[in-house]
Amino acid sequence: MCRHLGYLGEAQTLASALTCGPTSLYHQSYQPRLQRHGTVNADGWGIGWFTDRPGDGPARHRSARPIWADPFLTDVAPHVRSGCLVAAVRSATPPAPIEETGAAPFTDGTLLFSHNGAVDGFADRVGPVLRRTLAPEIEGAIVGAADSEVLFACVRQAQRSGSALPDAVAQTAHAVLAMAPARLNLLVGDADRLIATALGDTLFTRRSDQGAWVASEPTDELDDWTEVPDGSLVTVTADTTTVVPL
Repeated sequence: MCRHLGYLGEAQTLASALTCGPTSLYHQSYQPRLQRHGTVNADGWGIGWFTDRPGDGPARHRSARPIWADPFLTDVAPHVRSGCLVAAVRSATPPAPIEETGAAPFTDGTLLFSHNGAVDGFADRVGPVLRRTLAPEIEGAIVGAADSEVLFACVRQAQRSGSALPDAVAQTAHAVLAMAPARLNLLVGDADRLIATALGDTLFTRRSDQGAWVASEPTDELDDWTEVPDGSLVTVTADTTTVVPL
């Protein structure tokens, strides 16, 4: 299991997004409050962000080290600003190895993707079936062993078949659940919006004058966080946050 967050709004430093608040994502790496599976998230981490240049894809940093052991947090993150980002700290699900390729966010050049959860029987049953549904170029772009990367490939496959991004995310979740029990808190960012699912673990949203958040856990003690009902699809834009049943 993992913890993740997405932000859309006024530009802020990556360091602020990761560490601001007494229960920040950084804090959740070693002391999550609401995590139902696993106790710490020390098996890697990552952050992806969009620049303010139209048409640019996201930049990304990932590491197999715990977030607290990565110099990026002090050497780079305070000096980079973004108005749209996705970040995650990882607790690897066996038998997935602890390696950089397993850390979210994943990207195909236009999207950022994170998965908080696990798929039962993924390695020997569900994963091979899902991979056979993918176009060769999408399947061939998978480089790691994590279930999350295959789920991201399924989202891209659904988009390639003509589905809008929210529908592609929902279709992927339904396809996996039709094969096996799974916890599927998915999070996708595409510079102008965030799409997320609450399926099997906690998810919260928040809006302020600064912007909008979607996160596995609140990053502070403010009372304007709203818990998302399990079985929901969330869409966050600059103006609105909508929650609908999956």
